[in-house]
Amino acid sequence: MGSIREELQVFVRRFGLLNASCCDECCGEQVSMVQSHILFEIRRMGQPSMQQVAEELGMDVTTFSRQAKGLEGKNLITRQVSPDDRRVNLLGLTDGGSEVLKKIDRYMAATLERVFSHMSGFERDTVVRSLELLNEAVAKAGDDASQQEGKIACCN
Repeated sequence: MGSIREELQVFVRRFGLLNASCCDECCGEQVSMVQSHILFEIRRMGQPSMQQVAEELGMDVTTFSRQAKGLEGKNLITRQVSPDDRRVNLLGLTDGGSEVLKKIDRYMAATLERVFSHMSGFERDTVVRSLELLNEAVAKAGDDASQQEGKIACCN
């Protein structure tokens, strides 16, 4: 077995996490990886503010705003002023955004099923639990590294 870093690097490449945009076989839209994460978080959070989603994704607001503007231009998200605070923009999914996200969900579910089909139930459960543990440890390490704004990698 290689080093932990090597295993993570290989995983990221093989799983396609470095792809610049989502391909036609996935959703038929030119949606970047970052934009798919934004769509996912908007759905998960309900009707979040731009600041909430940017913080959840670990992005600065300026970069996030450009990405959100691109999604808005593709008619995948809506942006509206909060009735409680006119300085806050709330985000929502359009019907088109919901449909793109459903396509991405189906594609990812099929991809994960293909991957896990090569494992026993025990191995699958072990991987899922290991990912949970890894995510918890990364979150704690990020909290410990407050000078890096909660990030542990050097190239965020």
